[in-house]
Amino acid sequence: MSQHRILSGRVVIATHNAGKLVEMRELLAPFGVEAVSAGELGLPEPDETGTMFSENAAIKANAAAQASGLPAFADDSGLCVNALDGAPGLFSARWAGESKDFGGAMARVAAEIEKRGDTTRRAHFVSALVIAWPDGHTETFEGRVFGQIVPPRGAKGFGYDPMFLPDGHDRTFGEISSEEKHGVDWQTGDALSHRARAFVLLAQACLRRPA
Repeated sequence: MSQHRILSGRVVIATHNAGKLVEMRELLAPFGVEAVSAGELGLPEPDETGTMFSENAAIKANAAAQASGLPAFADDSGLCVNALDGAPGLFSARWAGESKDFGGAMARVAAEIEKRGDTTRRAHFVSALVIAWPDGHTETFEGRVFGQIVPPRGAKGFGYDPMFLPDGHDRTFGEISSEEKHGVDWQTGDALSHRARAFVLLAQACLRRPA
C-alpha cells in the first residue's frame, strides 16, 4: 500500500455543483488549503463513465489535475434507496434532468417507492472523495450515512436533502444548517453527513492543520 501524500497549497475542487463547492470549501478551510473550482477555471466536465462512485470521482479529479497542473479534489455522491435496488444511486443527478429539478426528482423517488409498496423507506447517502495529483497519484475515501425517505421538509442543503431523515435525528438534511450537516468534531472524528464522514478519513490521511 502506497504512503499517503500530504495535500497543501492550492487545490482544484473538481465540481460545477455550487452546493458541493460550498461544502468542500468549508471543510478544507481549517487546513489552510486554497480552493479554486473547476467551474471558475473554465474546465470542462468529463463524461462520468464509471460504475462506482469512486470511479466517477477519480475521473473528475484526474481530469481536473491534468488540465490545471494542480492537485484536484472531487466528490461523487448519491442517494441509494433500498426499495429501488439502490437507485437513483450513480444517476442521482440525472434523475433531476438538465434543469436540475430536484423537486421533480424527489417526487419520482417517492412515486417509485410507493409503486414497490415499501413501508420501511430505508436509504443511504454515499460520498466518494478522491484527490488526484498531476503525476497520476490518487487517494480515495468513502463515507455513508443511513436513514429513511420522508416527505420533503426544509429548504436548506441541496439535491435530495429535504427528503432524507438521518438515523437518530428528527430533522431532515433540508432542515439542518450546513454547520450541523458537515461539521466535524475533530476530537472524536464524529461527523453527520456522508461527505463529512469521507472527509474525516481524507483529512486524517492527507491534511495537516497549520501550526
